[in-house]
Amino acid sequence: MSFEVLVFLVLVALAFDFLNGFHDAANSIATVVSTGVLKPYQAVFVAALFNFAALFVFHVKVATTIGTGIVNPAVVDHQVVFGALVGAISWNVITWYYGIPASSSHALIGGLIGAGVAKGGTGSLVASGLTKTVAFIVISPALGFLLGSLLMVAVSWLFFRATPARVNRWFRRVQLVSASLYSLGHGGNDAQKTAGIIWILLISAGISASDQPIPAWVVIMCYVTIALGTLLGGWRIVKTMGQRITKLMPVNGVCADLSGSATLFLATGFGIPVSTTHTITGAIVGVGSARNVSAVRWGVAGGIVWAWILTIPCSAFIAGVAWWVGRLFL
Repeated sequence: MSFEVLVFLVLVALAFDFLNGFHDAANSIATVVSTGVLKPYQAVFVAALFNFAALFVFHVKVATTIGTGIVNPAVVDHQVVFGALVGAISWNVITWYYGIPASSSHALIGGLIGAGVAKGGTGSLVASGLTKTVAFIVISPALGFLLGSLLMVAVSWLFFRATPARVNRWFRRVQLVSASLYSLGHGGNDAQKTAGIIWILLISAGISASDQPIPAWVVIMCYVTIALGTLLGGWRIVKTMGQRITKLMPVNGVCADLSGSATLFLATGFGIPVSTTHTITGAIVGVGSARNVSAVRWGVAGGIVWAWILTIPCSAFIAGVAWWVGRLFL
């Protein structure tokens, strides 16, 4: 692999990182914008700030899983990385255009799987890392749903004597904290995924090794890039996340943000790459159904689930085709 190809692929990886922040900005700001606590430009600034602040909070376990825990590093070369990135970016652009809150994380994982299998067959996949990642496709939204509904019930009991107006007035202030925590968890899990991709690219180029730590410049660069993407924001998806699933008030937004951030903190601590989209969607559905099952627009939620189901196979297919193209031109 030439130096020019290496630089090109690092730039493509950073483009994915930027799109990740751009596409997933809605995950961080949808609740706080939809409840009227912050204006959109204020919300994206806070989200971007805490996306970057995650650099100083979390270890790089998720990056290690992406770099060495999905596809055997011995199989990965610059063409596999190219295929994975093209598959992930293509699916992100498609779902962003249609305003579908699909998962950038699973698009990247699907891309790795598709390009890796295209080159080395199914034997190139790392079963342990893939199993826990696939398991959390179900666990993360389910945990977000459970925590969100439990928090909503607990808050309802604690404030049952207070008027709704008074409760929401108090929770408008609390939501500034809860939304910041969710943005911190989003940055901590998602920026590391791109860091893992660049790291495995450096390994394939012989610049780094799998038994060495991820270079600090890679991690810092990825956190800065995802923060910039979040700052510009993915506005097409905000309405879907913040209003179409269920109507949110500040108290609902706080419960959704706290349950989502707790799920992300847990997964990041264990080095599991999870979907921030899945997590916050599960939490929003949880707080909505705790109030009233009919308050959730289940048709909208069902459409989102279909996007989740299609993300990995679709991005994997695109990545497999892109790997074949990469063989011809890279």
